[in-house]
This record gives sequence, C-alpha cells and structure tokens, in this order.
Amino acid sequence: MYTNTSRLHRFAMSAAILLNMSVVAVAQQFKANSIVIEQPWIRATPGGAKVAGAYMTITNTGSEPDRLIGGVLPQAGRFEIHQMKMDGNVMQMGEVQGGLEIKPGQKIEFNPNGYHVMLMDLREPFKQGDILKGQLRFEKAGAVDIEYRVEGVGAQGPQQHSH
Repeated sequence: MYTNTSRLHRFAMSAAILLNMSVVAVAQQFKANSIVIEQPWIRATPGGAKVAGAYMTITNTGSEPDRLIGGVLPQAGRFEIHQMKMDGNVMQMGEVQGGLEIKPGQKIEFNPNGYHVMLMDLREPFKQGDILKGQLRFEKAGAVDIEYRVEGVGAQGPQQHSH
C-alpha cells in the first residue's frame, strides 16, 4: 500500500520525466575554432518575396579578432551583412563594407533592429518550421556549416523548440 508521500513522490517524478521529454529546448550551436554561432533563424517569407533577414548570435571565444566576411544559402542568390542604425530621427540600413569584425570575447546579436544578414534574390519562399542549411565564412575560422530555423513572418527572435 502506498502512502500519500510515496504517491506524491511518484507523481512528482513522473511529471519531471514528462516535462523533460516534452519541453526540452533545443539550442542550436555551431563552432569553428574560437567562433560560436548560436540559434540561427530566418523569418518566413510570403510567396513572391525576393528578400529575407537572417539572425543569430556570434561569439568570439578566442584571443584574436576574426571577421565575418560572407556566407551562402542555396535558396538565395546573394548574401550580405547589413546593419540598421539611427541617424538622427531616421533609421538607416546598409551593407557592412569589408565584413564584420568580432573582437576577442565579443558577442554580437544579429536581430531585426541591428546587425543582420540580408538574403536577396530568393529562389523560393521560406516556410515556418523549415530548416535551411547554409554556411557562414570567416576570415580566420573559415567556412562554418550552419542550419537556420524558419520562424514566423513577424518573429522577433528564435522560438524555443522541443523534440
């Protein structure tokens, strides 16, 4: 015969197991030398769209600077590193000429209102839930294969996914 305490213990253990099985967040991380890329994502696009934004976090864990100089996504004809910034009261967006330096110990958040990757001349729409294989290119770390998760059209960040 079970006591209330043992029932409560079994219930708590069962709940913990189920919680771990159903809500484990999947943190995507890709590494090359001292460069760590976390949670790359892209916004879904409506049919006919020719541009999309891609976002991630890049950290340089090393003691030397590196530079993101480009990348490739097979579904896009062009890959450019851009920055949004305020100039007085006007938001401006432009390509980062010469690539983006990542200093030792620096973490750069790519997001819709700052640094981001502009994917242009899209060959097909990006659908929410898809995983797109791409590559980032660094001056020192070289080529890094990554996978972008496609989030909703209006997403402001990567969603927590479970397996």
